Amino acid sequence: MDALIRFSILIDKMTEKFGLIANWLVLITCVISAGNAMMRYGFNMSSNAWLEIQWYLFGGMVMLGAANTLKVNGHVRVDVLYSRYSDRTRLWVDLLGGVFFLLPMAIIIGWLSWPMFINSFHIGETSGNSGGLLRWPVKLLVPLGFLLITLQGISEIIKRVAALTGNLALDAHYERPLQ
Repeated sequence: MDALIRFSILIDKMTEKFGLIANWLVLITCVISAGNAMMRYGFNMSSNAWLEIQWYLFGGMVMLGAANTLKVNGHVRVDVLYSRYSDRTRLWVDLLGGVFFLLPMAIIIGWLSWPMFINSFHIGETSGNSGGLLRWPVKLLVPLGFLLITLQGISEIIKRVAALTGNLALDAHYERPLQ
């Protein structure tokens, strides 16, 4: 179990790095958006590439940040029952949800998105807009993002099993988001 916990810690550290990249993409997107608006409205100059890069960066925020959101337990869940469960029951719900829902979904979407990226890369797909960008880099974010979610899902499953077997002290406390 110690080797699995060390593997989980390694995944968590990698996920944090990608989460940090996603955080920086937020700032970069804001700067590009403000610069684009200033150029468009202040100088009557713009390019479709500046609009598209904002969408690409948004895709990067979501796909690179989703695994870190899973790590910090920040995803939306059905709070009506979950918040009333004991810590041990929450660990079981997370474990079973990860094994039967999260991992199959992440693996299937990641697997099915790979050909979309490969095809786009091979044909050198570009945007149909004038001044548009290559499409394959943003399409690569989908299989990469779901690979990261799969790995983080494995890490979360390892931590839940370790906590349930007494090999890891894991804080399962959960607070409902404020409405």
